[in-house]
Amino acid sequence: MKPQNSSRAKAPRSRSFDVQEENTLMPFLLQVLHDQSRTAVKSFLAHKLVQVNNRITTQFDSPLKPGDTVSVGMNKSAAPFHHPMLNLLYEDEHLLVVEKASGLLSMGTERDKTKTAYYILNNYLKNKDPRNHIFILHRLDKETSGIMMFAKNKKVQETLQKNWNEMIRERKYVAVVEGCPQPEQGQVKSYISENKALIVHATSSQDGKLAITNYTTLKSNRQFALVELELETGRKNQIRVHMQEIGHPVTGDPKYGATKNPLHRLALHAFKLNFTHPVTGKVMKFETPVPTKFTTLFK
Repeated sequence: MKPQNSSRAKAPRSRSFDVQEENTLMPFLLQVLHDQSRTAVKSFLAHKLVQVNNRITTQFDSPLKPGDTVSVGMNKSAAPFHHPMLNLLYEDEHLLVVEKASGLLSMGTERDKTKTAYYILNNYLKNKDPRNHIFILHRLDKETSGIMMFAKNKKVQETLQKNWNEMIRERKYVAVVEGCPQPEQGQVKSYISENKALIVHATSSQDGKLAITNYTTLKSNRQFALVELELETGRKNQIRVHMQEIGHPVTGDPKYGATKNPLHRLALHAFKLNFTHPVTGKVMKFETPVPTKFTTLFK
């Protein structure tokens, strides 16, 4: 088991290893990190410095299979990231991937520049090195939860933004909507634009941008449906506008037609993001569970 290429040979921030045979995490780590004590390896796990296939794990007995990749952060001087509204899913020298909670802005507004994912993560990087900086790649609405990524330098930002449609392989959301969409699976395709009141709405092709959303109903009852949504385009408020357009607004979204709010939040979560890494070319896959609140409506 040979380590894969690390970012800096003299003082690597992380070390990665390919799994060749079935094992569990602790014995594997002790085998490949032969220069580290059992106590040190336990500390790596406790401080969320170990990832299996790009997902942080703290479980010493996590099963491993051939083809898995185990990465261990070795930068002991940097404090691990902790925040009640942001979960760090992945970090390398080029990118950060996080899960944002509902209620947190992606980036600042004139009213609020500090209670944002951008501000929090920028401070996290600057605590490591004052020269560090973070760059916006895309946004999630304040009340939408789920997976986001940020660039660590301008070149990575520009590469991803210029090649967004080619490099973003899959973006999926899950939502609770009012009523039950018919048919249960379909596509919403329309032109949308933003008016002076900052409300996004369907419009004619001459005035708007093409937006395409695919949906599949996962569960339903008499009042609500749990739907999976896949974006073919990435327009502002696209899902919220499209669900309103077909008569099934996202619950907790009065701005776009909702009359019910059973979960006391906008019931929209970005649960999957797959993309081609802009530097390594590797396919990166991230997925988070459907929020428990969403599924409780269908028990």
